[in-house]
Amino acid sequence: MPSTTTSAERLTASDRPGVAQPVPERHVPNRAWPRVLLGAVIVAATLIGAWEWHWRAYGAVPGILDNEGLWAMQRRRIDTGEGSRTVLIGSSRTFFDVQLPVWEKLSGQRPIQLGLIGTSPISVLEDLAEDPKFTGQLLIGVAPDLFFSGYQFKAGMPRYFHRESPSQRVGQYLSMRFVEPYVAFLDGDYALFTVIERQAWPERPGRPTHLHVRKLSVTEADRNNYMWSKVETDPEYAALARKIWAQNFGGPAPTTAEIAAHHAAVDKEIDRAAAAVAKLRARGVAVIFVREPSAGDYLADEDKGFPRATSWEPLLAKTGAPGIHFQDYPEMQHYDIPEWSHLSHASALQYTTDLYRILERDHPLPDGRRW
Repeated sequence: MPSTTTSAERLTASDRPGVAQPVPERHVPNRAWPRVLLGAVIVAATLIGAWEWHWRAYGAVPGILDNEGLWAMQRRRIDTGEGSRTVLIGSSRTFFDVQLPVWEKLSGQRPIQLGLIGTSPISVLEDLAEDPKFTGQLLIGVAPDLFFSGYQFKAGMPRYFHRESPSQRVGQYLSMRFVEPYVAFLDGDYALFTVIERQAWPERPGRPTHLHVRKLSVTEADRNNYMWSKVETDPEYAALARKIWAQNFGGPAPTTAEIAAHHAAVDKEIDRAAAAVAKLRARGVAVIFVREPSAGDYLADEDKGFPRATSWEPLLAKTGAPGIHFQDYPEMQHYDIPEWSHLSHASALQYTTDLYRILERDHPLPDGRRW
């Protein structure tokens, strides 16, 4: 609606010394605002429903979002009376492959899952080493390219846990209880701008397209996590996942200086682990390292970049902790690993059984405790 106020009537503070600036007024037209509001709600609900339907048709299912708040909820259990439980730390293979219901069935107690995708567990290991309330058993998953490089995709988890505010806790609970179990499109892989970004745009000169990791798993409220069925049943999607991993394989031969820096980085991470493990074992915490299964080009790249003789073996020697390497056990050679790095859901169930039986057989705990 055109304004009826002329420029001559628009007085400023300088025109009225000592007089406060008046509050601008704007005429609100008379409209059927309840109907406008109803129409807006209908349009929004229709668009949201269409987006949800689209991703459900794609194969998405509702699941709990694995974020800082969910991790902190599980970490908090250690400090609120459950510090004697078995705790699992590691990277995504620990998170994907160890199935909590199977472990609970075998041991009588559900472990606390603190694995983090794309992240070395050493920062979490150091955090637990400084927590006197943790007195249980610790299983540390080792993904060589992450563990021995110290790479931290989710580096801030321990810090978030220690600084989490009451409002953040309440928000996490409400979202997990009333929203996430019912809506599939909340997963970050389906965010509108994420979807737009991964369209087949023309490549910019000198800036080759880098594919980001796609959705691979489904998470439950206590962070029990397993492979999304689409990775197992859709060959094209599994091939895409392998293509994404392969972006990090190979490359030019390293220089002498790069090789030296690589070995120094490996030694640094092993020393960090050894210092933390020493603190844990001093107060009676049982610690064991587990090299989880991988396959195909991913395994070949790990063996090339982090040979057992210069990574796994020195880790066990310097920490004095026992270890389970999947290549040493015949029962761990026949799993289904659709995208080379994580087990299918069925194989993860079997792997958890195999792993637990090896722990009980080869690494029994004193005083009648169970892993």
